Amino acid sequence: MGLTKAEIFTDKQNKLAQMMKALAHPARIAIIQHLIKSQACVCGDLVDELGLAQATISQHLKELKTAGLIQGTIEGTSVCYCIDPKVWKQYKAAFEAFFVTFENGSSCC
Repeated sequence: MGLTKAEIFTDKQNKLAQMMKALAHPARIAIIQHLIKSQACVCGDLVDELGLAQATISQHLKELKTAGLIQGTIEGTSVCYCIDPKVWKQYKAAFEAFFVTFENGSSCC
């Protein structure tokens, strides 16, 4: 099986796939849930909360930050992370638009 070529898909399809990929790890979901619950979080708190290594947490935070879902501010020797509300709304709208396309009218299988 060959590699998937992004050029054969629409920009919307590629963007949605990137968005889903950013969330496609249970550790990232747990990080997002913890940030939502606490409204802000220092990286060390995530290590204690999730029980993962500091390096693992940092890698997942980097992925979430690259995707734009979270933002971080430096406070002394720590970085405080929180959800970026603007990007969160974009994700919510994209996911809603994707999932609303299916209407369960009749079973085809």
